Amino acid sequence: MSEQIRIERDYPATAQAIWELWTTPAGIEKWWAPDGFTVRVDQLDLRPGGELVYTMTATAPEQIEFMRSAGMPLSTESRKTFTEIDGPDRLAYTSLADFIPGVEPYEFLTTVELEPTDAGVRVVMTVDAMHDDVWTQRLTQGRENELANLAAIVSGS
Repeated sequence: MSEQIRIERDYPATAQAIWELWTTPAGIEKWWAPDGFTVRVDQLDLRPGGELVYTMTATAPEQIEFMRSAGMPLSTESRKTFTEIDGPDRLAYTSLADFIPGVEPYEFLTTVELEPTDAGVRVVMTVDAMHDDVWTQRLTQGRENELANLAAIVSGS
């Protein structure tokens, strides 16, 4: 088994509320993108074997410059294939990494578990490491940023 990264966050919300933010186009578009990017859901088929297809676009100057300097387009289409749907407790999907210059496309797994707590819900995200430490660090920072954005949506700020 490849190396995995585990990220945990607590939210003052129900598992069902978090599940809806994670599994509906309107919910995903509110928080999925890291800072400086927007997301548009193009397709969502919420079942094992179904796909989430979305377009992420760099919108902030710093992110636009990073994408250009890395030789990457400002908008990229991303695909995730659901491997497990057990709402509102567990969601798992593979992501296709086909956007990295000079690297053959490959898939990596993300598992999201929603555990009720006295104060709301704990989200436990486990993600396979990417092909090298630099990209794994970028992935981890992106996921942490997304979970912070989710917290802002939940708190209404």
